[in-house]
Amino acid sequence: MIYTVTLNPSLDYLVSVNDFREGIVNRTANEAVFAGGKGINVSLVLHELGAETMALGFLAGFTGDEIAKKISETGCREDFIRLKKGFSRINIKLKSETETEINGMGADISEDDMARFLINLDNKLEEGDVLVLSGSVPRSLDSSVYGWIAERVKNKRILLVADATGALLKAVLPYRPFLVKPNHHELGALFGVSIETHTDAIFYSKSLQEMGAVNVLVSMAEKGAVLVTKDAVYETDAPKGTVLNSVGAGDSMVAGFLFGFLREKNFDAALHWGVAAGSASAFSENLATKAEILQMYEKMYLSDAKNSNLNKNI
Repeated sequence: MIYTVTLNPSLDYLVSVNDFREGIVNRTANEAVFAGGKGINVSLVLHELGAETMALGFLAGFTGDEIAKKISETGCREDFIRLKKGFSRINIKLKSETETEINGMGADISEDDMARFLINLDNKLEEGDVLVLSGSVPRSLDSSVYGWIAERVKNKRILLVADATGALLKAVLPYRPFLVKPNHHELGALFGVSIETHTDAIFYSKSLQEMGAVNVLVSMAEKGAVLVTKDAVYETDAPKGTVLNSVGAGDSMVAGFLFGFLREKNFDAALHWGVAAGSASAFSENLATKAEILQMYEKMYLSDAKNSNLNKNI
């Protein structure tokens, strides 16, 4: 089972406005509402690919009820802790000539709430499971919270994955996570540099390994991706296409990578599946469907696709 943790989920309100202008009344051309949060996105894409997954975290209020409803409508499993106060945040994604985001704060999580979550996690995790810690956390939680969770599960014999930034990511590194996935901007920010090339990404990925990461996957937008493992370095280019939606592309890459790794048992295939899934979502209005991911995989890695059963699930 692949469990994902989203400590600050959201109800994402996506709106398109033709020729948006400040200071006047603007009217939407299109709008949609989705369950949001990086871990939730990972679970939704994994479920779409046929993997066993469950989304965990916290929900609150009427927005939390709607998030749970939208996850359940996809058939994906969830077991969120329901908070008694507040409401899950609403994030606004505005698309016009440029793309603008306004992210809410989220509900406060108490020590008792966190204790409930950790007990739930203890009861669920079994040897061989995967736990994905992903995204931001509410202001009520310390930036070391992912480290607390990693400490709690360190003897579980699971694969730990972290897709987080700054102090959140640094708190996990001493626990030797199986995979961390910064994008090139996030990786550069950790070391106070600009990551422009694959060579740069490889160099600083090895620095992350020295800090504790076992494997480092770096997404580099139109420049493709780099995967640095203990024994090898893998590189791949990005496909050409029009980016329609940057939200969820990185999460889709994590999902595709895990799907590919657990399915094929090798890192080269995992990287291919990760890039295919991430690119398929970037070129779609929403998170990519299984058909879109398979089509992207075939387009990018046709020689591999001819020799594999693309509809095999994990």
